[in-house]
Amino acid sequence: MTDKHQRLPHWLKRPLPTGQKFARVLNTLKELKLSTVCHSARCPNQGECYSCGTATFMIMGEVCTRNCQFCAVAHGDVKPLSADEPQRLAQAVDKLNLKHVVITSVTRDDLPDGGAAHFADVIETLQRQCPLVTVEVLTPDFQGNTDCLDIILAANCNVFNHNIETPRRLTKEIRKIADYDCSLSVLKYMADAQDGPIVKSGFMLGLGENSEDITEMLTDLKSAGVQMVTIGQYLRPTKDNIAVQKYYTPEEFKAIGDQARAMGFVKVESGPFVRSSYHAEEAMQK
Repeated sequence: MTDKHQRLPHWLKRPLPTGQKFARVLNTLKELKLSTVCHSARCPNQGECYSCGTATFMIMGEVCTRNCQFCAVAHGDVKPLSADEPQRLAQAVDKLNLKHVVITSVTRDDLPDGGAAHFADVIETLQRQCPLVTVEVLTPDFQGNTDCLDIILAANCNVFNHNIETPRRLTKEIRKIADYDCSLSVLKYMADAQDGPIVKSGFMLGLGENSEDITEMLTDLKSAGVQMVTIGQYLRPTKDNIAVQKYYTPEEFKAIGDQARAMGFVKVESGPFVRSSYHAEEAMQK
């Protein structure tokens, strides 16, 4: 049964956002002309995160060169990169007094380096202007190009995240252009790097996977050297996206999280509202 025939379970309903911090984040983003994945991807945690005074910044525009079936980010013709975006982002981090910042991006297959140098500029600008801030990046796969990954490594971020998203069996249907084994190779390359960052990945549930698929993903991520994993419920952002096949209960998420912990992951977040940057600052503190 798909979400077209199901009501949203009570555990997936959230209160409307309020408060001064929420308004402050919105005003800062508007003033500095910055994008967030919270807004562009219609994340259900947007209200909670903004109300806590934080956000996950999305660089390199608001239009993606890919069209994954689960994602609400616009796709199509892209614009040139903005040279002053790293500076504007650093201003926002300082203004919001963030201690840990998460930066993601649209996929830019149109660029020779996939935007790796722009990611590096953002990381290095933050390190210069906000030296006490820890930096986490959630990147595209760069089509598996290790030269691009070396650019990210040289910038010395604290956490490198690339999401596997869904099992091998469903990847071609759900992620289209992306490749499951390419994503694993990206994660392994970063994990194998000497003095490299903490390596993190995550996936969604509710896209048609089964228990064997879940075990396979966790096993593959652990073998690739991933240390931190996030597991959350897929929620259909628009009618044009693929339908939800199952809503997992909080108890089911706990069991899957316990499975991941038993496999030796250093940090596991598993729950209906978990997303890539969920409790990212708390994870770094621990």
